[in-house]
Amino acid sequence: MTSMTLPALSPVSSLEAYIQAVNAIPLLSVEREQELGRRLREKEDLSAARDMVLSHLRLVVSVARNYLGYGLPQADLIQEGNVGLMKAVRRFDPGRGVRLASFAIHWIKAEIHEYILRNWRLVKVATTKAQRKLFFNLRSLRQTTATLSPDEVRRIAKTLDVKESDVVEMESRMQGRDISVDPSPEDGEERVGPIAFLADAAEGPAETAERRQTEGLESEGLAQALACLDPRSRRIIEARWLAGDEGARTLHELADEFGVSAERIRQVEAKAMQRMKGSLAALR
Repeated sequence: MTSMTLPALSPVSSLEAYIQAVNAIPLLSVEREQELGRRLREKEDLSAARDMVLSHLRLVVSVARNYLGYGLPQADLIQEGNVGLMKAVRRFDPGRGVRLASFAIHWIKAEIHEYILRNWRLVKVATTKAQRKLFFNLRSLRQTTATLSPDEVRRIAKTLDVKESDVVEMESRMQGRDISVDPSPEDGEERVGPIAFLADAAEGPAETAERRQTEGLESEGLAQALACLDPRSRRIIEARWLAGDEGARTLHELADEFGVSAERIRQVEAKAMQRMKGSLAALR
């Protein structure tokens, strides 16, 4: 795939010309896509890979437009998305009965997400899965660019299944953009940032006892909810959400493990989460 030549994106003035060019490339029929996929998979035919990539560049442009609100160059977003598209083409299996566009969109988004996380300085404080999910969904769920009202905070928190306080905190981070509580590399040997002067938020004995009791109930409920799942669903939930940030598996890694598409893994995961929520609700 490294020898493939894609339209250049470097000159900013050529971006519109690039978009017009990729939109003019014909889409592939199902039969043609299947043929090219087999040629790449069975014969390592790079010309087939090139045709599949070129015919889906417009998809990358469409996806990249959804991330313009992060203040990063559109050309860079598209270029990163193109990397994801090429990875998807390399892994595309025409025998699974899934169109390349449906398969590739997850890889395109993943590359763009990683690019944003590497380059949008403030978002580096969003280190957990929940924080990243909130970061990437908060903009699309906002109805206006003004500060969120209490009702909007409640609506977004309910939609994303997070705490209202998390929504408020993430909004303040995104609105502040250039404000960071962490020390900067230019701060010298002391490396003391504003975070060092924040008040001690340590919990008292009562809060500690309440937290431990709640954690015990949640742990027991989680074990019961997991026990209700079939082995494959339990494996997916544990690998995606219970392995910690370092050991967490992606949809694509699990897709390779089970020999199915990433979309199928997502569907199994969603169904398992719904079942677990029902089990936890019954327990409460």
